[in-house]
Amino acid sequence: MRHWSWAATLALVAATLSWSGPAGADSDRSGLPEAIDTILGDARMEGGAASVVVADAAGGEVLYAHQPTSRLMPASNTKLATSTAAMQLLGPDYRFTTDVLTNGTRHGSVLHGDLYLRGTGDPTLLASDYDQLAAKIAESGVTRVSGRLLADDTRFDRQRLGRSWAADDESSYYSAQISALSVAPDTDYDTGTVIVQVTPGAEAGDAPAVTVTPRTGYVHIDMRATTVAAGGANDLTVEREHGTNTVVVSGTTPVGGSGAKEWVTVWEPTGYAAAVFRDALAAHGVKVTGPTRLGRATPKDATTLATHDSMQLRDLLIPFMKLSNNMHAEILTKAMGYKTAGEGSWSAGLAAVSGYLKGVGADPGKVRQVDGSGLSRMDNFPAGQLAKLLLAVRSEPWYADWYRSLPVACDPQRFVGGTLRSRMCGTPAALNARGKTGSLTGASALSGYVTDARGRELVYSIVLNNFLVSSVKPLEDAIVVTLAKSTEDAAVATLPRTARGAEARGDVECSWRKPAQC
Repeated sequence: MRHWSWAATLALVAATLSWSGPAGADSDRSGLPEAIDTILGDARMEGGAASVVVADAAGGEVLYAHQPTSRLMPASNTKLATSTAAMQLLGPDYRFTTDVLTNGTRHGSVLHGDLYLRGTGDPTLLASDYDQLAAKIAESGVTRVSGRLLADDTRFDRQRLGRSWAADDESSYYSAQISALSVAPDTDYDTGTVIVQVTPGAEAGDAPAVTVTPRTGYVHIDMRATTVAAGGANDLTVEREHGTNTVVVSGTTPVGGSGAKEWVTVWEPTGYAAAVFRDALAAHGVKVTGPTRLGRATPKDATTLATHDSMQLRDLLIPFMKLSNNMHAEILTKAMGYKTAGEGSWSAGLAAVSGYLKGVGADPGKVRQVDGSGLSRMDNFPAGQLAKLLLAVRSEPWYADWYRSLPVACDPQRFVGGTLRSRMCGTPAALNARGKTGSLTGASALSGYVTDARGRELVYSIVLNNFLVSSVKPLEDAIVVTLAKSTEDAAVATLPRTARGAEARGDVECSWRKPAQC
């Protein structure tokens, strides 16, 4: 049953576009527009909005378009603009640096003066990296610093959260505060968070045990949960209280049960970084006599004592894009602002992204981008502009590195398949289609590249909004699989059960469901 009437669009497509079948086919049209229209007419999209474009990657010819100029929430498809602009403006070889400096002088093993920890935004800094910086200070023979530990996060402005980010996401790891100094607790590089692991006690009535990674006193655990008898409810909640670093653990967990593992944001990541570094200094026998102070600019004449360089941007793109890391997008946005305008702010960074889009033929006047990640519901992109971007970047010298960062359908490896690793399995799109996913409540998107049965590469952009069901990702998958099949009759793809997992999980980024990655 058709739920939308698009007679005018179908007539226009039929009159102006064609979709060639296999070489030697008798028909010059395969019915692709009708096939995609049938998918979009699914009951799950009744009352919703869709913007969809398909184009020939080599020549740029538009092969299908439905509402290509409609501005809809792209969710994490916003990262397509952010990542490509970063590759152009920062460069694939770009590295973040973190320095330890002093304005003091050495007298034996005592450093008379202040110690500065200066960051430039590195989202991949682990506690072990701070430990290595501390080890270098200790190896130089310093055992005591007479002054203070000053954390210099002035590369970026003081705005910690993006425009219109939801208040109820504050504790969630995908909505961490943005600073030029922070800590990631794992090699997914979820910067600005700690991992809280809760395990049940030995007997009913015992308090559960808690560990925090990295080990730090910067966060405080308020244990309100209890252990219940085996077979009881495991309904633990782990959330940070607003404006504090108190993490409240509540609910119940049964004896022998799985407990809980949650990634929780910290309040003020600069202080988090300073605390982890100060602990590392102490562990290496370096005592800082004075207090820790945040947001202090390093004097221009300060001497560098130790430096840590991040991986190159081309490699950082892998955890960023494969796992759709929001914080990486926002840090890169501010880094672009600093590089182009000397101001590490969202406004300067977004102006840089807009300039890049204009330079490659997209029209920034037809989009609204208020953050780097797409977490804001104020972001608006039409599929037509995303498709233009995807076509344009194919000629960039860094395209191969960027293309490598896109998730691959049905590849089970997390850093290859990424957010597409459980989708489109058992279809011609498996290990073929690459694309950037996007998910918010009532908004879903998938844009990228797929090769059809004739070996022709296609660009596609699918942005779906205002649906009421938990997920429309099976519809996105059906469109991409239909493109991958590219048979003469262009029959609508029917996805096997293995490709329908996204629907059962709900419309959330695969990587947003830590720790049980889908």
